Amino acid sequence: MGTAPRKKTTAAGRKSKTSGARKLNGTKADRVAAKAKSAGGKSIRTSAGSKKNYVPNESEPFMNKRQREYFRAKLLRWKEEILRETRETLEHLQTGTAYMPDLGDRATAEAQRSLELRARDRQRKLVSKINAALRRIDDGSYGYCEETGEPISLKRLHARPIATLSIEAQERHEMRERVYSDN
Repeated sequence: MGTAPRKKTTAAGRKSKTSGARKLNGTKADRVAAKAKSAGGKSIRTSAGSKKNYVPNESEPFMNKRQREYFRAKLLRWKEEILRETRETLEHLQTGTAYMPDLGDRATAEAQRSLELRARDRQRKLVSKINAALRRIDDGSYGYCEETGEPISLKRLHARPIATLSIEAQERHEMRERVYSDN
């Protein structure tokens, strides 16, 4: 006769039946995976077929397929978030053009509008850097320093996925900028 299904203790201390399919229970990990999937990212699956929260680590070959997929999904989520915020700003700017008789209120509203437009311009430039990073993933140069050709650390790429220089090369670049700008 068959035996009863084994129970497995989860990280939260709850008992769950072991099975091939993972039950979605609304954890943060599940929400992150669903968000990544809805933003065009791919869920990474283990050999057992269950979803896994993958984070690149130094023990793997640098810029393997899983790492490239991870950074592509991260960049696409970031880009989608920026584009959503841009749409919201445009809607706000279009609806917020009411006539204001008070000069102080009008000046404040104009200053806020100017600030929002400058922020959106910076984000527009950021989207172009994200697109450039996505192209580098496609051509295989993503994750490598443009100056030295050495791999950029995974910690740096995780913190700044659009990085094109290693920390050392970035520091040299910033030092040159300070030296030449202090004339």
